[in-house]
Amino acid sequence: MRYAQGGGLTDERREFREGIRRAAAGRFARDEPSSAIAKDLRVSVRSVQRWRKSWTKGGPRALRSTGSASPPRLSEDQFVQLDAELARGPRAHGRPDQRWTLTRIKTVIGRRFHKSYTIQGVRKLLIRHGFSCQIPARRAVERDDEAITDWGRETWPLVEGPRRRSAPGSSSRTSPGSR
Repeated sequence: MRYAQGGGLTDERREFREGIRRAAAGRFARDEPSSAIAKDLRVSVRSVQRWRKSWTKGGPRALRSTGSASPPRLSEDQFVQLDAELARGPRAHGRPDQRWTLTRIKTVIGRRFHKSYTIQGVRKLLIRHGFSCQIPARRAVERDDEAITDWGRETWPLVEGPRRRSAPGSSSRTSPGSR
């Protein structure tokens, strides 16, 4: 199954999902309609239909979780080390700027832990550990917000010039030609 967050489930979440399937199995035995089960368990009707088909063929055992597809390549201790490496920043790893990309993180994992990940594998690993995809705000290091505010208050009004007062013109409703 694929999940919206892009990664696999934790053991607790997998147990929770299995509990929902067990609850559905009890209702299958009472021959309740799939739509009612789906509504009460807050899942899709299609999922309930799929579970019912498995339950019919193999009983409640068919609804058990099979566990993770594969164990994670990086242990929790290794991920803590990776997190520390990422906190040091890209410049500490020989990059010219301060942006982490999935490719750069993949390279750090390969060099530090001698493990190979795909780009999507790195993305899923990071999402699973609470990271998010962010685009940095591009601002110059030399930026002086106070000087910008002062310029807007003092210089811009001189450049802009005085505002014209609105006077009746050809498009005005009060002009003689519009009556």
